[in-house]
Amino acid sequence: MTPYLGAKRWKPAVLQDLVFLQRGFDITKAEQKNGEIPVISSSGQSSWHSEAMVEGPGVIIGRKGSLGTVHYAEGSYWPHDTTLWSKSLQGNNPRFVYYALKCLGLERFNVGGANPTLNRNHIHGLPIHLADRTTQDSIVTFLYAYDDLIENNRRRIALLEDAARMLYREWFIHFRFPGHEHVKMANGIPEGFKHRPLGQVAVTNADSYAARALPDEIAYIDIASVTLGCIVSRTRITSAEAPGRARRKAADGDVIWSNVRPNLRAYALVLDPQYNDVFSTGFTVLTPQAVPFSWLYLFVTTDNFVAHLVNHATGAGYPAVRPDDFERAIAVVPPPRLLDLFHEATEANFRLISKLNAQSEKLAQARDLLLPRLMSGELAI
Repeated sequence: MTPYLGAKRWKPAVLQDLVFLQRGFDITKAEQKNGEIPVISSSGQSSWHSEAMVEGPGVIIGRKGSLGTVHYAEGSYWPHDTTLWSKSLQGNNPRFVYYALKCLGLERFNVGGANPTLNRNHIHGLPIHLADRTTQDSIVTFLYAYDDLIENNRRRIALLEDAARMLYREWFIHFRFPGHEHVKMANGIPEGFKHRPLGQVAVTNADSYAARALPDEIAYIDIASVTLGCIVSRTRITSAEAPGRARRKAADGDVIWSNVRPNLRAYALVLDPQYNDVFSTGFTVLTPQAVPFSWLYLFVTTDNFVAHLVNHATGAGYPAVRPDDFERAIAVVPPPRLLDLFHEATEANFRLISKLNAQSEKLAQARDLLLPRLMSGELAI
């Protein structure tokens, strides 16, 4: 698309005029110490550390694995070795750089074959059009209004989920549930609690579409559409365009969990799904049977459960788990009365989270419709 050049606000340039990229720094989970510095990998913020390698603001793109993804850091951060980070923003507005990179489709520059890799030397010379700083600032002000609303929703969601997760830990890990002082312990757990394989309280992949039975138009959710408890996007396509992996169904209260690279925690609780939502077979769909969805979701997103999946993943370059790896996980299941009390206390949190996520998805769709037109100069501010 040809940029609007009449006002001389845009000029031909190359990517290195927008940003100079540098490879990130390796750090293992074992090397990380508790802190407030985000560690940003190719899939986004993956953990926290006590030390920063780079002062913000900055822009980070996926170099390995989740190729070409673009992330923004307001404050100091640690860019992981799987990323490229903005060593120099070349005097440009940091958020403008972020928005511009999102429009470039950098995933197409894969040089790694089966293991996707982005080489900065192959993209620094990429031809682009660059706006002057005044135009950059105007575009950022307009687009950031959407991002600010999305960020406010994200903070509310985090508080709501933290409250539910804290109650889960208090009741079901520390066993300080209502009336706990009157319950005896037996074999390390309160009376009435039972060790059960997860497969006895939840069903895996209960329902799928048969071949050629998809709705005419679907909202496809693949693994890249899900991160840390949230469905961030849906790809709306016809059934004829749908990939062969578009098969899974998920009902209200189901939990979806990516089978691939479980350490990345691509999972989400599905509430009020759209009638034509279709999920990739790359997910295991967990349907609660003898437990409420609130307990199931929080159990299968604990660090211990994630560690169980990571330990059972097979395949060196593409580690993945199977549905029976979920089913064999041992859970300490509370008695029905306590499960009902917990669900009454937390369901409203999860319902509100679902509404806020849906609102954020619509805001992101509106922003992304405007983004390429603004970043090409077609739409003037």
